[in-house]
Amino acid sequence: MAHIELQQTHGAEGGDHQGGDHHGGGGCACGETDQGVPELDVQTIPHAIRHASIFGALSGLHPGFALIISATHDPVPLLMQLEQRYGDAYSATYLDRGPERWRILIRRES
Repeated sequence: MAHIELQQTHGAEGGDHQGGDHHGGGGCACGETDQGVPELDVQTIPHAIRHASIFGALSGLHPGFALIISATHDPVPLLMQLEQRYGDAYSATYLDRGPERWRILIRRES
């Protein structure tokens, strides 16, 4: 997978495709706005549906938007599945590499 540089988020005033006052997903009508890059602690998702839930969250991102996944192990199998399913449509960059937490920024490229 290609590596990308991590950029700072600018909050609501920035509108920089990191979150800002835009939605990274499918245009929710709840009136809330996203601030910064969302972080998903995957350990809170039941194991039986974990990968499906992560892929669902990723599919809701518009090109240029990202989310961070946080896990208690290196999610290499998930990243391999991501590459097999979507090729270069997503990029992944490790932010933290354990030993207690692995955090990976995943950005939808196209």
